[in-house]
Amino acid sequence: MSAQQEHRITTLDSGIRVVSERVPGVRSTALGFWIAAGSAAEDEDQAGLTHLLEHMLFRGTESFGSEEIDQIFDAMGAEVNAGTDKEATTLYTRVLDRHLPRAFEVMADMVFRPRFGELETEREVVLEEIAMYEDDPQDRVFDLAGRAVFGSHPLGRAVIGRAEVVGAATVEQLAGFHRDRYVPQRIVIAAAGSVDHDELVALAGSSHVDATASSPTATPVAAGSEPAPRFERRVRFLRKDTEQYNVCLGGRGLARDDERRFALRVLEGVLGATSSSRLFVEVRERRGLAYAVSCFSSLYARTGEVGIYLGTRPDNLAAALLVVGDELARFLAESATSAELERSRENLKGRVVLSLESTAARMTHLGSAVLHGLPILSVEELIDRIDAVQPSDVQRLASELYAPDALSIAGVGPTEEAFLGAIEPLSAPAGNGAGAGTGGPAALAGRRRGQ
Repeated sequence: MSAQQEHRITTLDSGIRVVSERVPGVRSTALGFWIAAGSAAEDEDQAGLTHLLEHMLFRGTESFGSEEIDQIFDAMGAEVNAGTDKEATTLYTRVLDRHLPRAFEVMADMVFRPRFGELETEREVVLEEIAMYEDDPQDRVFDLAGRAVFGSHPLGRAVIGRAEVVGAATVEQLAGFHRDRYVPQRIVIAAAGSVDHDELVALAGSSHVDATASSPTATPVAAGSEPAPRFERRVRFLRKDTEQYNVCLGGRGLARDDERRFALRVLEGVLGATSSSRLFVEVRERRGLAYAVSCFSSLYARTGEVGIYLGTRPDNLAAALLVVGDELARFLAESATSAELERSRENLKGRVVLSLESTAARMTHLGSAVLHGLPILSVEELIDRIDAVQPSDVQRLASELYAPDALSIAGVGPTEEAFLGAIEPLSAPAGNGAGAGTGGPAALAGRRRGQ
């Protein structure tokens, strides 16, 4: 059934929004608490506090100890997890429907009443996570690409944060951060599966949640108040002893509410997001120049990012990037064929429909849309938007977003000189030089357990 037909939304007196969709024929419920608190709202000297705060939700509440939280969810055959991205923090689980009230009770306490206990232990966990990402050249290059595309704008910083900020954080600082950001107007509770909306609203409206959330002692941090990024071509390189060069080309993308986002997804399917795409076929299948090559995009409140990722050995670097440059030039010069567009549209529709057969994906679809002020499109509406993408839509977007001489370039590898030489055919550097970025993942940090 479609989300449009089945979802219901209720706004509590406190400002908390509750959205749910009943999915017939399942016994599980996916539940998520969505908070409009992401790393892009941090100042430079706060970089990492949002992510650390997310970790601290698991370190005990007013009613439940840290180990007790794990034991409760283990006893339900479930797992509670969390993630932080550049614009939101999410706490989520999937449980049997009969366990929903208990799961809700514990998760609500985690979100609204964290105790901030065991800070020193969890600080060490996060510092180990930062070190893990810094050891991974693929994570580093996406972070470096963010710096190259967005410059000094907060969207260019790594979600995971800086070790010096995490190392100096205090309980009082985290409590203030929580008080300012975890306020009702910035929280959405979403559920999908075997769930009754009125019962979910009753849980959310209980004194345990609503009274706690209704009395913030500080003014909420304004969302999206930072200035727009300044986009210009930048080149960044980080020297690291690796077997491969990891390279990203990237530039300005689309905002999440831009109607052209459907054309962008179709474009990606033609260019590099599928195993039959132009980049995958030309770089990997026909020439064997890389194991991994793909395109990607991130959509934010007022802007976005598009990019291409490539990992290749030093002796293949120049040849691989030459092929990427040639394919970008061909993509701008030659419209996608009708066969390519049809294949990309059908691929995208298939992935959308298959993903929304999962209660967790449906919960994410609901929670993200409501949190970010987007319409909740049904499966049929999503398919219609994809089918409506025309060749001219794709071509215009390609010309606007993928001109090679406008793309910033980031690389991680053993030799900067070789990297700069290999990117030369993509156009001369714009004169702002190279420099190392900081470590961390491109868009998401803080999974408490393995992804």
